[in-house]
Amino acid sequence: MPENWKAYTAAIIYAFIIGLSFLFVKITLTVANPVDILAHRFTIALIGATIAVLFNKSILKINWRDLLKIMPLALLYPILYFALQVFGLAHTSSSEAGIVQSTIPIFTLIYARIFLKEKVTSLQLIAISLSVCGVVYLLFMNSTGTQVTNLIGNGLILLTAISASFYNVFARKLTQQYALGTLTYIMTLFGFIVFNTIAIGNHVVSGTINQFYQPFMQIDFIVSILYLSILSSLVTSYLSNYVLSKIEASKMSVFSNLSTLITILAGVIFLYEKLYLYHLIGAIAIIIGVVGTNYFGQGSHYNKKSKSFTFEKGN
Repeated sequence: MPENWKAYTAAIIYAFIIGLSFLFVKITLTVANPVDILAHRFTIALIGATIAVLFNKSILKINWRDLLKIMPLALLYPILYFALQVFGLAHTSSSEAGIVQSTIPIFTLIYARIFLKEKVTSLQLIAISLSVCGVVYLLFMNSTGTQVTNLIGNGLILLTAISASFYNVFARKLTQQYALGTLTYIMTLFGFIVFNTIAIGNHVVSGTINQFYQPFMQIDFIVSILYLSILSSLVTSYLSNYVLSKIEASKMSVFSNLSTLITILAGVIFLYEKLYLYHLIGAIAIIIGVVGTNYFGQGSHYNKKSKSFTFEKGN
C-alpha cells in the first residue's frame, strides 16, 4: 500500500465530488442567477464551517498578517474558481466543461516550472503540446455554426482551470504553515463576504431583494445547493488542502481527469447532454497529454526546515 494512501484516497473522493458538482450547478442555474447561487452556496458553507469551529476553536487562532497571506489563495479558490465555473456553465454543457477543465494538470505543471523552478522534460513538452492542441481543437469546433455561446462558456471554464492551477501551486506551501481547518474556514469566509456583498447589493439596487430567497421554495434547488455548499465547497476545500499537504501539486492535479470522466457521464446520464465525435477527439488528446505530462515528469519534495521545494531529475 502506498505511503500516502490516505492522501490518494482523499484525492479520489475530491475528484468524485467535483465531477458531480457540474451537474448540480446546472440544476441550480434553472432556478437562480449565478451570483445568487454563489451567495447561497457560501452562506451555507460558512454555517457548516462555523459549526466545525465550535468543536475546535483553535482553528481561528490567527492574526491579520495571516489573513493577508491567505487572502490571495482565497481569491484564486474559491472566489475566482467558482465564479468562473458557474458563469461558464451558464453558457456551455457540463460535459464540455469537464473536458476543458481536464487541462488543470497542464497549467499546474507550467506554473510549478515558473514559480517552483521545476524542470520540464522534452517528453513532457510534447505531452503538454498535445493537450493544448486538444483544447484549441475543442474550442475551435465549438466556435462554428450556432456554438458561439459554447465558446464563451468554455473560455470561462478554461480560466477556471487556470485559477485552480495557480491554487494548486501556491496552496502547496501554505498547507505546510497553517492548519487545514484554518485555511478552509478563512477561504470559505472570504467567499461568503464577496459573493453575498455582490448578490445583495445587486438586489438592493434593482429593488428585488424579495427574490433573493425565492429559489429555496424549490426542492431541486435545496438539494443541489446543499451538495454544492457542504460537499463541493466546504469538504473539497478541506480535502484539497489535505492532499496538497501530503503530495506534490502536479500529482494532485492529475485527479482532475477522474473528475472529467465523472462530469461527462453525469451530463449524459442525468442531463441528457449530447456527445459528438469532436468531443471525444478533444478529450482523448487532452487526457493523453495530461497522463503523458505526469508519467514523464519528476517528483518534488517539500523541505520543512528550509521551507523550499526540491525536485528529482526527470526521466
